[in-house]
Amino acid sequence: MFLSKYLPDILLHSGEHLILVAIAMVVSISIGIPVGIFITRQPKLAPPILVVANALQTIPSLAIFGFLISVPFLGGIGKTPAIVALTLYALLPLISNTYIGINNVDGAVKEAGRGMGMTDWQLLLQVELPLASGVILAGVRVATVISVGIATIAAAIGGGGLGVFIFRGLSTVNNELILAGAVPAAAIALAADFALGWLEKQVKKQQNRSIRINRQVLVGLGLSTLIVVVLMSFLPQQTPATIVIGSKNFTEQIILGELLAQQIESHTKIKVDRRLNLGGTFICHEAVKAGQIAGYVEYTGTALTAVLRKLPETDPTKVYQKVKQQYDRDFQLEVMTPLGFNNTYAIAIRKEDAQKYNIKTISEVAKYTPKWQAGFGYEFLERADGYPGLAKAYNLKFAKPPQQMELGLMYQALAEKKVDLIAGNSTESMIPAFNLVALEDDKNYFPPYQAVPVFNQATLKKYPELGAAINQLAGLISNEKMQEMNYQVDQKHRPVEEVVKELLAAKS
Repeated sequence: MFLSKYLPDILLHSGEHLILVAIAMVVSISIGIPVGIFITRQPKLAPPILVVANALQTIPSLAIFGFLISVPFLGGIGKTPAIVALTLYALLPLISNTYIGINNVDGAVKEAGRGMGMTDWQLLLQVELPLASGVILAGVRVATVISVGIATIAAAIGGGGLGVFIFRGLSTVNNELILAGAVPAAAIALAADFALGWLEKQVKKQQNRSIRINRQVLVGLGLSTLIVVVLMSFLPQQTPATIVIGSKNFTEQIILGELLAQQIESHTKIKVDRRLNLGGTFICHEAVKAGQIAGYVEYTGTALTAVLRKLPETDPTKVYQKVKQQYDRDFQLEVMTPLGFNNTYAIAIRKEDAQKYNIKTISEVAKYTPKWQAGFGYEFLERADGYPGLAKAYNLKFAKPPQQMELGLMYQALAEKKVDLIAGNSTESMIPAFNLVALEDDKNYFPPYQAVPVFNQATLKKYPELGAAINQLAGLISNEKMQEMNYQVDQKHRPVEEVVKELLAAKS
């Protein structure tokens, strides 16, 4: 049942994954091996170059993907920045193995070559590279396996690949979707490791007989690469899109991104490329600012405090107007009419704890938190309207620093008593599903979070019909309706497309 439903998507995203890795490896090999050769000829440059390559490996992969969004030409969202990031990560094993392999060639063999009148170039091609080829191939093997794994994160910036399933599975706590991404990715990594391991053994066998490069092996590698590239060009591709719609990385946002896409497709002749599950607020904001996506759904409170860095306010109308005016002035972004619901933060605890200690408000929970463990998403830990301000407003103190967690895993962690308090969303279906209780914000700390479509003004000018289509969604979704749709996707595991289609059909 699962395979019949998702097999076409698994094949499509597996093809995308292979393309990302194949292109990144071709580029990184073209750069890494020549650089490794170069530093064997310029030993003084070896330490700084290897330090830089090592430093690139230590940077968290998601940080590199996020940084590349604002880089001209090579940045933005999609496959290009993903390939750039994968190339950077693959460089260290390629450079270091080439450098070590050539330097470890027996000095006596080199001297014999020079004694025969070989030039440095001839010595490199006919002696050093053949003898170092086994070590170099080991570097290619390591770099390929690393790239296959890291390529799953490309989905966070719309690069496609098998990470699409993994991120969506995490956000909806759907193990089937996680496995749909993880299993093919592991299979690709194992297949690449086996194939390159076999090639490495063939080269070593040849070295035992002669120092000449096994030309048959190299020809076979070249033909294999050509065949793979040709086959990948025939893999199913998504229809070229006119505009791109994005979303953040949790269930509600994926639903809202799909809502924008279906509304546009049904009311205009515009084709839509869905880049859902892009990551957090800042990835989406930078992408829409740069025109990498046409639009996405934001929350007014998030826009006010996290993007504009203003102090929280409690009046929904004032917050909306302030965000609308400043987005227009500073970013040339159009904040459109609210969709109708207010998804504010919800501080949640287990129902058994709420009943045991008779806790109904955030103020009442404060005296218990010194013995509790909190779990928060990374944005909530950093935002002006997040944990720092909340802890100050309610005098919350915890036994240990809050654990930083993926949004989709917080509710399960709370239910399984890994943490005792989380910051979720008020429209989140997992609150009732996991038998949790949302505490009353009795000091009105959290600002309003009205859901509003945000679009690039240049895109709206290019496609005037786009604004009219989106404005038809104004006031369409109540808090209860949003929670129900979240429940259908998270708990009933219904496809997002079906849930959104039903909403729009009921509207018409």
